[in-house]
Amino acid sequence: MGLLEAHANLAGKTAVVVGGCGEIQGRAITLGLAKAGVRIAACDVVEEGVRAIGPEVASLGSTILAVHADVVDARALDAFYDRVEAEFDRIDILVNVAGGVKRSDFMETTRDQHARDIRLNYGYVIDSVQRAVPLMRSSGEGGSIINFTTIEAHRGAATFAVYAGAKAATRNFSRALAVELGADNIRVNCIAPDTSPAKTSNSALSDVDLARIAELKEGDFDKSIAMYVPMKRAPSVDDLVNAVLFLASDLSRSISGTTLHVDGGTIASLGWIDWPYGDGYMPAPLAGTLQQLFPEGN
Repeated sequence: MGLLEAHANLAGKTAVVVGGCGEIQGRAITLGLAKAGVRIAACDVVEEGVRAIGPEVASLGSTILAVHADVVDARALDAFYDRVEAEFDRIDILVNVAGGVKRSDFMETTRDQHARDIRLNYGYVIDSVQRAVPLMRSSGEGGSIINFTTIEAHRGAATFAVYAGAKAATRNFSRALAVELGADNIRVNCIAPDTSPAKTSNSALSDVDLARIAELKEGDFDKSIAMYVPMKRAPSVDDLVNAVLFLASDLSRSISGTTLHVDGGTIASLGWIDWPYGDGYMPAPLAGTLQQLFPEGN
């Protein structure tokens, strides 16, 4: 064991990953924890992901309880935690990564859609934490809760209004719990991605958006990332996994109530774009870009 691994102190711990089997980033988080020697309980709405994850975890020398469950269904989430309580005597790490949204104008969505978005991006987190905390307290050693939010929780994300509100609620819920659970040595933090390789990042776009992106020339989308992300590249799924491992480990043992932005610097720029044609960083394009967009002055 190296010095870094010794300080991280993850081997032998137990983690629950809600949304940890099917989605790209959820599955990667589960496998990253397994590689670090953590035993895992995970649930996911994607049945094939639940079936496939077991052998992958076993190949890394760990074990997993994988359960098919849709977190939108409170009874299904409770049934998952009933299994966890029956098979595990403790929880050291909880990662609530499940979530998602579909881009739409607020006035064109229904109350049922709003309720589902709130449940999927905030409501289940409350239930998940409430079920996990007793098993964290039972060990007497505390634990780490990691809730996934988003950059949209920090800005006015038009066409994502309910999602942005729900994710902002998750962020402040986590801050409040960090204070409330601090005496139990239970840390509560958030990870806020922006652009990511997650499937849900693409499914959030409309069919029209996706069709127009598909018509782009090779490399054109990379140019948009370079304009938007100060580090000129979108974070990888490995970057998100590393953030989880850090917040789960003893390397962050005095960090609680914070949000770790894994975004290549977009939370810092927050609206400042590196426009082409000599305009550089500004909130809105200047003459160089405008002349290209509107060559006829229209």
